[in-house]
Amino acid sequence: MGGGLGVIILVIVVALLGGDPMSLLQQMDTGATVSQSSGPVELTAEQQQMSQFVSVVLADTEDVWNALFRQMGKQYEEPSLVLFSGSVQSACGYASAASGPFYCPADRKVYIDLVFYEELKRKFGAPGDFAQAYVIAHEVGHHVQNLLGTSRQIQSMRGKVSEEDYNKLSVRLELQADYFAGVWAHHAQRMKQILEEGDIEEAMQAANAIGDDTLQKRARGYVVPDSFTHGTSEQRQRWFLKGLQSGDISGGDTFNTRNL
Repeated sequence: MGGGLGVIILVIVVALLGGDPMSLLQQMDTGATVSQSSGPVELTAEQQQMSQFVSVVLADTEDVWNALFRQMGKQYEEPSLVLFSGSVQSACGYASAASGPFYCPADRKVYIDLVFYEELKRKFGAPGDFAQAYVIAHEVGHHVQNLLGTSRQIQSMRGKVSEEDYNKLSVRLELQADYFAGVWAHHAQRMKQILEEGDIEEAMQAANAIGDDTLQKRARGYVVPDSFTHGTSEQRQRWFLKGLQSGDISGGDTFNTRNL
């Protein structure tokens, strides 16, 4: 994804000079794009730095998952990256900034809302580069699930089970993506020594901040477990740590364990 980083930097330069970055991207064959609801792209200095960081982390995930898929006798298909602010249209539908970062299996793209990272730091009290890296690695974890066919199996259950039961399946899917994020961190550390002091704590703060129970308490003052779709803060932290400690992709079977 080294080329993707160069494209993002070029897009930023064009935007700052008053050009149309979307026209530029339409003329280039690249996996990295920048999208916005309307008008020119105006990135703050902080957002420019974040966009570069996102591309670097995505490149690290590609190195790890390419290697792990080769070990499984499979070929890893790298996802595309879309940075957006405000809103974006994906093959999975329209998404606003309130959606935050997400992965769309229909177009195999990772959508990163740069504003979300500012909120992660200021609103949710989870600052730090590795907090951001954890979120990216989680979305890439969904891409891995898509390539392995897990996402389709869960999606096929929609409408066949109750909403409550489907939510439980969604929680297991999300926790496996957290586990895969930990697997990435394990191997990235072995390959490139990416971890610095305090990085794991930053990831734990982020996992805690976006757990269903924490978010519901913040929004409502109480929790409704049957409506959980991503898992509690404790679960998200624990599954990330399990992946980090083992580095074994086969150890993340969240669907056949009683202890979530």
